[in-house]
Amino acid sequence: MGAIVAGIDVGSLTTKALLMDAAEKRKILSFRIIRSGGAFRTAADGAVEEALKLAGLQLKDIRHAVSTGYGREIVGFSNSRVTEITCHARGAKHLLPEAHTVIDIGGQDSKVIRLDDRGGVENFTMNDKCAAGTGRFLEVMASALEVEIGKLGELSALSKQQVKVSSMCTVFAESEVISLLSKECSKADIAAAIHDAIARRIIGMVSQLGLREKVVMVGGVAKNSGVVRSLGRMLGTTFLIPEEPQITGALGAALIAAERCQ
Repeated sequence: MGAIVAGIDVGSLTTKALLMDAAEKRKILSFRIIRSGGAFRTAADGAVEEALKLAGLQLKDIRHAVSTGYGREIVGFSNSRVTEITCHARGAKHLLPEAHTVIDIGGQDSKVIRLDDRGGVENFTMNDKCAAGTGRFLEVMASALEVEIGKLGELSALSKQQVKVSSMCTVFAESEVISLLSKECSKADIAAAIHDAIARRIIGMVSQLGLREKVVMVGGVAKNSGVVRSLGRMLGTTFLIPEEPQITGALGAALIAAERCQ
């Protein structure tokens, strides 16, 4: 086995660790996704420990580690730290070379990144001031509906009547959901309205940069078929989604680690 490198993406809701063999065609050896739980240093240590165990490796085997994400500054064993904008761009372009726009909807923020022909960051916009249009927004809405967050997407596909959640403030939107429930609106219709609300927020960000095909969607919310469906319909496009969209940032960090290791 060649030079082992690590990418650690410490997000507000989940932490991702990915191990790569820098010498063997950037081969991914293992990865782990765990809940951050507010203890970012502990989550980073735990995710890396589990990824090492899966790969049959030890911490001393890692030649270079790059941390990114919300808690990148507190990863004690990382050799360098890189912004999540750069890491998501690198990871998305590596997985899907035809990508020119990357939409990342994470736990506490959303990003739209425009790439140049070489995969570099040409421009970006980011919502990091509130939970609107994020995974946390979905968690609160799922709780209000008393539905598991992983089932929101399939639930919204059953919608038969259009209703609207107009507020993007999480607190006010939760009140709207409760009000709709009191009017006996179906949970499927409300779930679809929630996904449409997120889509409208992301479209506002996309409009600032201009949409350039092909569009890659990454982050945990890319696993929600309802958000993907709403956003694709409103933008008039079909998304490229990696097999595991949550590890894109960690992958980008590992690719940068591989370059720095060499």
